[in-house]
Amino acid sequence: MMFSVVLFSMMDATVKWLGGTYPTQQIMFFRCMIALIPLFVIIGMRGGVSILRTSQPRMHLLRSLLGVSAMGLAFYALSLMRLADAISILHMTPIFITALSIFILREKVGLHRWSAVICGFVGMLLVIKPGQSMLESGSIYMLLAAFLFSCTTIIIRHLSIRDDPVCITFYFTLTGVLISSVGLIWLGWKTPPLFDLLLLIAVGFLGGIAQYMMTLSYRHAEIGMVAPLKYLTILFGGSFGYLLWSEIPDLQSFIGIAIIASAGLYTMHRELIHARKKSYE
Repeated sequence: MMFSVVLFSMMDATVKWLGGTYPTQQIMFFRCMIALIPLFVIIGMRGGVSILRTSQPRMHLLRSLLGVSAMGLAFYALSLMRLADAISILHMTPIFITALSIFILREKVGLHRWSAVICGFVGMLLVIKPGQSMLESGSIYMLLAAFLFSCTTIIIRHLSIRDDPVCITFYFTLTGVLISSVGLIWLGWKTPPLFDLLLLIAVGFLGGIAQYMMTLSYRHAEIGMVAPLKYLTILFGGSFGYLLWSEIPDLQSFIGIAIIASAGLYTMHRELIHARKKSYE
């Protein structure tokens, strides 16, 4: 998970670096196309295309469309925002999941998780600074991305009951290639010099390997042990932001980031307690 966290942070910094020069659909194309290479290797190691069989094609399509939309919004927002702010808003995902589980899954949520959800939204408001500048700052796009990622997480929980994680990742990545290809045809392509081409390729490898490392960590360790490490992406992202762009969040953002991280970690903690209680029933 630590390896995954570092790679995801490097990918986010690279996406931000490229985002001021290249259109979002072009960065997405490389992210998904290059990520297919390690996926094909893993599929071959796991027994071939039989692992891609599914009885839930509609759910895969929904998960893929929502996931690709979230990726596009997040990549565009990264080009506009401070890296630490952007990553912290993206970590609203577990808080959104808890909120969605109340209304979609009809789960009973106690005082502890409700308090964490409310605190998370307060922290979010401190970071995004609601107002007319939300569109220009990119915070509204990252907020939408976090919401869509939370929706996909709920769908993945349903899909993973029957399908292998490699199958789920493959269809999402393939959908990303197809949609970004249409975007390139429709909106255009900007030919990069060699160095930028290497960076675009790196986005795909970093994202693909990081995602697989994260999947491995969930397979070999309890989720409660490794999942909180994902919040270190805020620290690494903030460090990259400072080193590359001299970004320093203001005091209000610092407080908001701390509240979001605390609320997210506490939400995760309460979810684990809730899951353990269910397993004993």
